[in-house]
Amino acid sequence: MKAIRRFTVRTVLPEPIRPLARLSTNLRWSWHRPTRELFESLNPRVWAQCGNDPVSFLGLVGREEMHRLATDQDVVARVQAAAADLDRYLTEPRWYQGLGSDAPVSIAYFSPEFGITEVLPQYSGGLGILAGDHLKAASDLGVPLIGVGLLYQAGYFKQSLSRDAWQQETYPVIDPDGLPLTLLREPAADGNGKPVEISLPLPNGRHLAAHIWRADVGRVPLLLLDSNVPGNDDAARSITDRLYGGGGDHRLQQELLLGMGGVKALRAYQKLTGTPAPEVFHTNEGHAGFLGIERIQELMAGEQALTFDEALAAGRSSTVFTTHTPVPAGIDRFEAAQIQHFFEAGLAPDVPTSRILDLGRENFSEGNPFVFNMAVMGLRLAQRANGVAKLHGEVSRGMFSALWPGFDHSEVPITSVTNGVHVPTWVDPRIAKLARERFGPEAEVMGRWDLAYNVSDAEVWALRREMRVSLVEDVRRRLRAAWKKRGAADAELAWTDSVLDPDVLTIGFARRVPTYKRLTLMLRDPERLKALLLHKEHPIQLVIAGKSHPADDAGKKMIQDLVRFTDDPAVRHRIVFLPNYDIAMARTLFPGCDVWLNNPLRPLEACGTSGMKAAINGSLNLSVLDGWWDEMYDGENGWAIPTANNGASADERDDIEAAALYELLETQVAPRFYGNTVSEAAGAAGPSESGHEKIPTHWVSMIKHTLAHLGPAVSAERMLQDYVNVLYRPAAVSGREAVAGSYAQAKALAAWVAKVRAAWPQLHVEHVDSLGVSEDPQIGDTLQVHAYVGLHNLSPQDVSVEVAYGQAAESDELANVTMVELEAKEELGNGRYLFAGSIVIDRSGSFGYTVRVLPTHEALASKAELGLIVNA
Repeated sequence: MKAIRRFTVRTVLPEPIRPLARLSTNLRWSWHRPTRELFESLNPRVWAQCGNDPVSFLGLVGREEMHRLATDQDVVARVQAAAADLDRYLTEPRWYQGLGSDAPVSIAYFSPEFGITEVLPQYSGGLGILAGDHLKAASDLGVPLIGVGLLYQAGYFKQSLSRDAWQQETYPVIDPDGLPLTLLREPAADGNGKPVEISLPLPNGRHLAAHIWRADVGRVPLLLLDSNVPGNDDAARSITDRLYGGGGDHRLQQELLLGMGGVKALRAYQKLTGTPAPEVFHTNEGHAGFLGIERIQELMAGEQALTFDEALAAGRSSTVFTTHTPVPAGIDRFEAAQIQHFFEAGLAPDVPTSRILDLGRENFSEGNPFVFNMAVMGLRLAQRANGVAKLHGEVSRGMFSALWPGFDHSEVPITSVTNGVHVPTWVDPRIAKLARERFGPEAEVMGRWDLAYNVSDAEVWALRREMRVSLVEDVRRRLRAAWKKRGAADAELAWTDSVLDPDVLTIGFARRVPTYKRLTLMLRDPERLKALLLHKEHPIQLVIAGKSHPADDAGKKMIQDLVRFTDDPAVRHRIVFLPNYDIAMARTLFPGCDVWLNNPLRPLEACGTSGMKAAINGSLNLSVLDGWWDEMYDGENGWAIPTANNGASADERDDIEAAALYELLETQVAPRFYGNTVSEAAGAAGPSESGHEKIPTHWVSMIKHTLAHLGPAVSAERMLQDYVNVLYRPAAVSGREAVAGSYAQAKALAAWVAKVRAAWPQLHVEHVDSLGVSEDPQIGDTLQVHAYVGLHNLSPQDVSVEVAYGQAAESDELANVTMVELEAKEELGNGRYLFAGSIVIDRSGSFGYTVRVLPTHEALASKAELGLIVNA
């Protein structure tokens, strides 16, 4: 029989070991090895049974055993020591506390998904894992971040395969009471007050209410909104049913709840805890963009009663927007009429709906004015924006250049902060242990990556094999379970016990499965792949995993094609597909692979952090020069797959790049793994009984080089420090200046912007003169430039007049451009001014220059910010 209702009863722990409850609910355990080891030591069998989940562990250990543990003085001492260590971690000054007063006192970080641990399945792929690593690194560095997201009742989905290899999705509902979460409640004497609730009005007199769950990610609180609450109708309760589920209205309501409801949740949390109000708001992808509308509503309805333009100026100054997509198809877009329908229900009663629509309107060349674009709104609501790798920054500046017409792509105000990965989460415990034992406790968190050079080749090689063995064992277990779900009987599955070989070059490929990531590029020439897998001297083996979006049949077909290839008895011992890729699988997969493969269509990979996770474990990357690899490949940390950049068709491009991949595997990767060896003592337990084995010295040198050079570059700590220094601190300073003196600067900026926009259509460069150049100009000559500019009713203080000069192509396009600002020399009457300055001819060959006019104001973060420019 089945229960009609289910809930989780949490254990009441005896006083001496009561700190275990706090240790279990603070998610620091997900990356803090000593805390996990403490739980495991209390009952290894139950720890394995509960999937290494401390909350479940405490629920499964019996009451009698708990009382027995509470009388064991050694256990009590270790529990108390772990609790004291957590207290120190949560309170001691860290990197951030050493920064100056311009560092923001609090930062709000909004994201549609967070991948922190498999125990809290609120992620689908790279965006969520990145957000989780962002919070963890912020905690380790002491950055005062508050995360804001949604609590999905079924998370993403669990993936399995049918007998004919078609992806199947299931959505097991999670019980928040069984997760490391705490429901925010109103104050009450017994500590069991009414749940805090926020609410949004919906069309037709409906409303969307949500409770707020708190997860503690080390020092960082993460607030998750849950619409499955009493008082909501069935449709409203299901808004947070699953990640990226439902149709247009469903998705829109999720994003309204995340953005607008998220700000309301933050305010409730501030009031409840006394936490300082965030000085910076970080919008992680466009899904959370409506947070800017809620902040405008707050300012228009507040004591200052700001106008829309004033509130926009104040909110933009302290907002950071991160874009993660390199393709327009990856951006959420809604019908403008759909947006209007929802906001006319009173979501932001003081904000004119027409102004909201303008924020997301594609009112630019090749845009659709009837569409509301979430990324466009995010950019217009944020004074600072970034992509997630250097190449992605370039791609983003090109993709959104229509918002800044007249500017070169390089001037579009979107910078980049290259993603990183949280090292304590993703580095294998054996690598951390080796670092701790050989170089001291401080090295365990890999602060000194260069120490990898001090480890012998034999030790590195033995450790790599040990991690490969763990992967092989995990693959066999998972593959057998996957086949049983496909309907296979135990009697058919003896072959799974010998899948993969711990001494064969192992290549990993795991990620989401949209078509541009080209899961099946390796199948372009099946016979050539078979030859690689079965090579007598240099065989390879492949471990592959990934989920396709439930609505992406093309992605599912890729999985089916690949799995059908892996089902072939001739090769199934050398190539496997593992369903249900998640954090738990990744922890064994990344360290166990010798090479990490990535072959997207360049430049469609925004960053691609999976290769980073492999690199910090000593795996080498084999990748198209896209995302992070484009800026960090140096020839000794892996291999670059050449790109077909000759205008080839899609099919031709796949053929060319697949052939290049096979060529690299055949002639470079596999021979280097097996060849160029010297025989030396293993120095550690190796695969051979004699204690001696052949060690590929060049391969090991590449491992050490990868650890030493990529390790610090790909860490999330480096990423967070970049965010703090490049984006958060400037945004905090701008935000403070905007609100000082009862929002004096925001009010002045709004009035100035209105004046400039009204005058701009009449502004023009009338004439440009150049003096001082002979008929035979030479390097070193000085060129005097005079520009006559009609400013209409603007003053010279409102504009910057620049001369841009550089190498001139036949098309008159300038390259290697230098800018020099001209000075206002004379008022000529009727709003006309003479601007003048000089430039030195500093290069030979074709030389050219032009003059342009841009608005300038001390509160602008970039001269391109307003998207206004007049070129001569």
